[in-house]
Amino acid sequence: MDTNGARPEMAVLVGLQASGKSTFYRENLSGRYALVSKDLFPRSARRKQQRQMRLIEDLLVSGSPVAVDNTNPSLEEWTPLIRVARAHGVRVTAYWFPPDVTGSLRRNAAREGRARVPDVGIHATRSRLREPTTADGFDAVVEVRFDGKGGFVTRPVGTPD
Repeated sequence: MDTNGARPEMAVLVGLQASGKSTFYRENLSGRYALVSKDLFPRSARRKQQRQMRLIEDLLVSGSPVAVDNTNPSLEEWTPLIRVARAHGVRVTAYWFPPDVTGSLRRNAAREGRARVPDVGIHATRSRLREPTTADGFDAVVEVRFDGKGGFVTRPVGTPD
């Protein structure tokens, strides 16, 4: 529950697999935002999208800020997230991880087990990946890049219309 009087927020992480989204969440949003990710569901889980949306709805009803950590590459994935956030009066920020296919492939190759995705998945996501904007319904867009020292640097992108 938000205790400082501000309304809850939703953070939507947008980027390729192995682009740093989960690490960014752990280092910058964990403890403030409840994590929702289809990767946390069992592989055999059915209707992952419906389950995810129900979980988000429950968290927002309880007043919890939510971070959605999936690739979220396009308007098709953003629209239902923005819609449920708006239904609860929640501010929505996109955290945009600009594509670096070579870097994602390298980081993905270092992963083990379930964390590693087939390289074709990264390429398929790249073909659908689009930079989010406030025109898509986000209140803000924040670009996230590696800082070269093991962390991240962020900068706001654009302004609301």
